Amino acid sequence: MRLLVTGAAGFLGSHLTDRLLADGHTVIGMDNLITGNPTNLAHLTGNAAFRLIRQDVTTFIDVPDPLEGVLHFASPASPIDYLEFPIPTLKVGALGTHNTLGLAKAKGARFFLASTSEAYGDPLVHPQPETYWGNVNPVGPRGVYDEAKRFAEAMTMAYHRYHKLDTRIVRIFNTYGPRMRPNDGRVVSNFIVQALRGEPLTMYGDGSQTRSFCYVDDLIEGIVRLFARGTEDPTNLGNPNEFTVRQLAERVLSLTGSKSKIVERPLPEDDPRVRRPDITRARKLLDWEPRVPLDEGLRRTIEYFRGIVGR
Repeated sequence: MRLLVTGAAGFLGSHLTDRLLADGHTVIGMDNLITGNPTNLAHLTGNAAFRLIRQDVTTFIDVPDPLEGVLHFASPASPIDYLEFPIPTLKVGALGTHNTLGLAKAKGARFFLASTSEAYGDPLVHPQPETYWGNVNPVGPRGVYDEAKRFAEAMTMAYHRYHKLDTRIVRIFNTYGPRMRPNDGRVVSNFIVQALRGEPLTMYGDGSQTRSFCYVDDLIEGIVRLFARGTEDPTNLGNPNEFTVRQLAERVLSLTGSKSKIVERPLPEDDPRVRRPDITRARKLLDWEPRVPLDEGLRRTIEYFRGIVGR
């Protein structure tokens, strides 16, 4: 197939692009590079099946010739990014989703929306099934990301219902792996980079809040399966094994051999206390579940960051 991937230079977008190319598809990447990194795609230079267009999807977009799929992954996705770029985050969720849906409709292409577990906010239901509507503060600092994605889901379903567009929505839970940015503010990359540099590991709150960490290869496998044989209903993809943030910090220290200390900092506003996906739907629909254990995924990610930050 001939596919468009927005946010192609980002952490997930670049891994997805690699996988789609490996599966024999032609991929057009689109990215304005405000948080994407072109080095994530440097290895594709000269690949006739790939082309990168530098463009902001919140402006008018068009791609010549047919498309069979539009996969919308463009968005700042870490707290540091969407707090620094609050209005672009809202615009890419609203205008960017509208533009990419319009392109998919014009081309008769399948549309795939990368949504997020942040659609559930600070959840009052645990673990979180797709039927849970969430607990989101729309006017808090995280609302720019949470509500952008919730609006994007609503827009996608409107196109599905009104225009009969073939659509998919994935709600992505915490994912980690190579190509994360060292300074992106996510807990896995923060801890690894600080440990490798011998700096204190900054833990927000007392570390009792929980997260579920999915290695990027597992997530991409789920995305490919969902694109190929999913339905229009939102589908959680993530690792259902739950760890406290303190447990994560201790594992990173052990695996890096770092002597860094753990220091506590105030918990950010609206920071979720728990986060764990119910993946019953993905198991039944896609015959999918994560395979890479946390320690193995952390080892691979640590190896990647050693080449960037050293000791």
